[in-house]
Amino acid sequence: MSTAREQPIFSTRAHVFQIDPATKRNWIPAGKHALTVSYFYDATRNVYRIISIGGAKAIINSTVTPNMTFTKTSQKFGQWADSRANTVYGLGFASEQHLTQFAEKFQEVKEAARLAREKSQDGGELTSPALGLSTHQVPPTPLVSANGPPSDEKLFRSQSAEAPGPAERERLKKMLSEGSVGEVQWEAEFFALQDSNNKLAGALREANAAAAQWRQQLEAQRAEAERLRQRVAELETQIAAEPTPVSEKEGPGEVLEQLESLVQTKDQEIQTLKSQAGGPREAPDTVEREETQQKVQDLETRNVELEHQLRMTERSLDEARADRERTRAELGRAAQLLDVRLFELSELREGLARLAEGTP
Repeated sequence: MSTAREQPIFSTRAHVFQIDPATKRNWIPAGKHALTVSYFYDATRNVYRIISIGGAKAIINSTVTPNMTFTKTSQKFGQWADSRANTVYGLGFASEQHLTQFAEKFQEVKEAARLAREKSQDGGELTSPALGLSTHQVPPTPLVSANGPPSDEKLFRSQSAEAPGPAERERLKKMLSEGSVGEVQWEAEFFALQDSNNKLAGALREANAAAAQWRQQLEAQRAEAERLRQRVAELETQIAAEPTPVSEKEGPGEVLEQLESLVQTKDQEIQTLKSQAGGPREAPDTVEREETQQKVQDLETRNVELEHQLRMTERSLDEARADRERTRAELGRAAQLLDVRLFELSELREGLARLAEGTP
């Protein structure tokens, strides 16, 4: 933990990892979220430390010494070894820029620690090396998991400034020989895979919701298509059941000709009767004349009725033609609408098929 005499000179945010002390092969994440990692300077002792607090405990408490080395193992991941803490720390950053800033500050702090040690050994007056360091506070930035896997070749290259002996070097070599590239990569990318899985799960839920909506639309389209089919069948039945105003064997023209011929025949009969009634006859009988006149009146009346029937027949023919045209137009519109619905159904079916093929 930092004391009151220590001041932060640089802060950033990163995912913190430590090497597994049991296997010396795998990375152990300090938490699911990024933590604040800061450089602190103790002006009283001329000591620089890297500190990161997680909850109520210090996740990182590493004193920077001149012989330490911060190694970039990927574009977003870096590490250093601390022999005092008997561990290796790894940091996963949100971007390469954050990693570069932390590495540059590590180099500056290490150089300042070296100058402080040399002056203390010379016994000269100590000046604060921290004055030459530019205080740079990086605003906290939301991070993703470190996606740059550390390299085994550089994993334990850092050494402590506390003059590690041959035993320490042998231990570090043993740790390096036991390292597994695949396992280190998997451990470093663990949180990135978790984020990817969460995104895939969300996308799958959205795809399932869209598929359910498409199924509902497909059912509605099917119901509409069935209703249109029934309507077309009803119209065809209605057309078949309607009485034909004209005979299939006789066209409308033949019926009109027959009626006109009948009218002309009756006219001729009327004229004949009139001529017979008005012609010279010897002693015409009064009763016969009245019967003839009555027949003439009946024929005229019949002629009027036939003419009226002719007009009604022509009107019925016109109405039948109009009804037939309307029925044909309605059938055409129904057929067009049915074609549109069938096309939409085929598109929905293809969309569902593509969705089924793309869903894992």
